[in-house]
Amino acid sequence: MADVSRTRGDITTHPDVGEMRDRYARMLGGRDVALVDGPVFLLGLYCAASPWILHFTTSQPSLVTHNLIMGIAIGLLALGFTRAPERMYGLSWAMSAIGVWLIISPWVVGESPDAGVIVSNVIIGGLAVVLGAVCAAASAKSTPKAYEQR
Repeated sequence: MADVSRTRGDITTHPDVGEMRDRYARMLGGRDVALVDGPVFLLGLYCAASPWILHFTTSQPSLVTHNLIMGIAIGLLALGFTRAPERMYGLSWAMSAIGVWLIISPWVVGESPDAGVIVSNVIIGGLAVVLGAVCAAASAKSTPKAYEQR
């Protein structure tokens, strides 16, 4: 069997390693996006699937559509945070606003919701507010650094 270790070079000897590191640092903008974006995406996925997980599809048809749309919106924000963090972290306050809306939506959109629907939406909304605030704090902390590099 061939010895692959001798034929494979180390990345540190690559002529563009400095440029690749700088580009990666600019892309992340000094933020650790993996710690926030994964939970945000999972929160959106749960919000979209919660009507079927908690079985309120027949008792609250308007909340089914509402939670599905809000979950997709949160998931798209998470994908945007991952794909283009420099552009999307300004929308982290929008996620907090979605969280506040999710907290009050069972009474606004729903028709006499039961305790399970209320607790689920309050938890989802509270987590969205907290994660949106974490994204906004990370964005505010590193925004001056991103502008200095340009």
